[in-house]
Formats: sequence, structure tokens, C-alpha cells
Amino acid sequence: MELFYSLLELDENDDLHLSRLLILIRAFSGRNNLKTIDGLTKLAKLDFLLRYPVYLDRAIEKWIKKDRPDVNIQDYERKSIESSMVRFRYGPWDFRYRRLLNILVAKGLVRVNSDGKTIQIGLTSSGLEMANELASSDIFSDFSERASILKKHFDWKARTLMERIYETFPEIATLRYGEPIE
Repeated sequence: MELFYSLLELDENDDLHLSRLLILIRAFSGRNNLKTIDGLTKLAKLDFLLRYPVYLDRAIEKWIKKDRPDVNIQDYERKSIESSMVRFRYGPWDFRYRRLLNILVAKGLVRVNSDGKTIQIGLTSSGLEMANELASSDIFSDFSERASILKKHFDWKARTLMERIYETFPEIATLRYGEPIE
């Protein structure tokens, strides 16, 4: 039971989510840090795959035909409460993205611009520096490797990601809000 509460506290820890998002945005920022993730929906879909490596592994198996990358899922990731996802209003990704992005912007780590109705999410120079530090640490190396896999294999339009996710994981659309997805 102690492990359960420890993992629950981790999920409620904004720093973990902020760090993961910085690493994800870094992977998509390009060599000169000029590229962005276009849209909150795309960010959420990519983060879903980054946050839940079991689902990333299933997506790779279904979507990638040649040279499949290895996600290197750790044993604890297969059995942890974090690997059991919860359905939120917009699918398996949660409602905190706007708040988390606002925190990153307020800290001067992320820049957000708009292009019509789409927001473009990129790193500031301070954000890139912080993301590089995080990505090179042992604690976040798995996130960094998986974010690179996402950039290489899943840099698609938000709609394509959404359609593929619902096609591959139909169970996420049939549950009530807040219900865990096994």
C-alpha cells in the first residue's frame, strides 16, 4: 500500500510532468531550437505515448513496419500504477496541459505563439538548456530516448495521431471519465 501512495504522489508532482514535457518539446525543437509542436492536441497525444511506454510499444508494433525501435520498458513500468492509464475528458491524456504550459511559460522555459487557431509550442533558450540537462540525467534518460523515438516515427499531424490512437486503443473511447484503462 505504501508503494501505491508513493506512486500517487509522483503523479500529483508537477515537476515530473513539467520535466517530461520539456524533454518532449526538446525532441521536436530541431537542431537550432526553432521548430515547435503545433497544437495542444498534438502535444497531448505525444505525451500520452511518452508517459505510457506500454502503449508506445503497442503503437510501434502496430504502426511501424520496418526497423522498429526498442522502447526498453523496465519491469516496474509494466507493473506500476502509472502504466494503468485513466480516461480523462479528451481521452487518456489529462486536463492539466494548459496549466502546465502556463507554468513553463511563466518560468521562461517555453514559448507559445499562435498561428490561427493552432498554438505553437517551443522552448526558449533557457528551456533548451534545462531540457538538455534533464535529458542527459540518468533519471530522465528513458523519457529522452522515447521522445526521440516519437520525433523520428510519430511526427504526424494531431488528427492523424488521434485517429491512430483511437484505432489502436479502442478501449480508451469506451470507458467513463476517471476510469482506469488496463
